[in-house]
Amino acid sequence: MKKAILATKVGMTQIFDENGVLTPVTVLQAGPCVVTQIKTVENDGYDAIQVGFGEKKERVTTKDVSGKKVIRNPHGAGKAEVGHAKKAGTTPKAFYREFRLENTAEYELGAEIKADVFAAGDKIDVTAKSKGKGYAGGLKRHGLKSGPSGHGSKYHRHAGSNGSATTPGRVFKGKKMPGHMGSVRVTIQNLEVVKIDVENNVILVKGAVPGPKKSLVMIKDTVKSGK
Repeated sequence: MKKAILATKVGMTQIFDENGVLTPVTVLQAGPCVVTQIKTVENDGYDAIQVGFGEKKERVTTKDVSGKKVIRNPHGAGKAEVGHAKKAGTTPKAFYREFRLENTAEYELGAEIKADVFAAGDKIDVTAKSKGKGYAGGLKRHGLKSGPSGHGSKYHRHAGSNGSATTPGRVFKGKKMPGHMGSVRVTIQNLEVVKIDVENNVILVKGAVPGPKKSLVMIKDTVKSGK
């Protein structure tokens, strides 16, 4: 059975096994999530489940399920999302994400997904938005080599000549230059689940996970299992 869940990043810590071996882990507050929609090939052209995570007050709901903001009006804004959630027997959620799974028939509308859907030893892919680093130079952003360190060189961390040395003598697309760094969607593949805390809905994942604390994280079965 293919599995998926939404979580928030709590932070990093370390745990010891019975042999005293230290393992650095990322703590993820996973779920509980609710299946808010089931898509099928017959109705939608593909198989997928939509999962809602995080509570949100109905009176401040101003978006539909696609994330598009709707105009607030005295008759009640966000009615589309409220009605969508009620079909699944739940309340509006702070986050909605869709997972393409082949085994959608095994899920039920309104079913709850908790951390125990995974087990210790499972291999997972984790997707999140990386930390924003702001405007960064070429050396930090792309790992370019610095210039001579002599005091008189006047060339230390500059990216160097940007134009092409031949015709047409212009800067080509994709040139590694200074610019906005971070705040992009990143997927780390084949991470290992070290431990599951069923009571607190917590998943401990070996190694680092992208994004700052409290950020949204998508977890699903790895596509590289067995390779």
